[in-house]
Amino acid sequence: MSKDGGPAFPAQHFDMADHEHGMSLRDYFAAKALPTVYSNTEEFTYWCEEYSVLEACDFVAKRAYQLADAMLAARQAA
Repeated sequence: MSKDGGPAFPAQHFDMADHEHGMSLRDYFAAKALPTVYSNTEEFTYWCEEYSVLEACDFVAKRAYQLADAMLAARQAA
């Protein structure tokens, strides 16, 4: 399995090149985790007040990918 978990929705498409498989499983997991990370309003509000909104958004995105990486690791360990 690749580091990104491979394609999120693998399917054989005869009209697509080998490198065109859509989003990775890692991206899919991060997208699913994003609302949960963002809904932690206390932490997000702190980041917006202490830093810039751009830095707060960067924090949320990184946190979502950290969760995605943990999900991929748990999936491999199972």
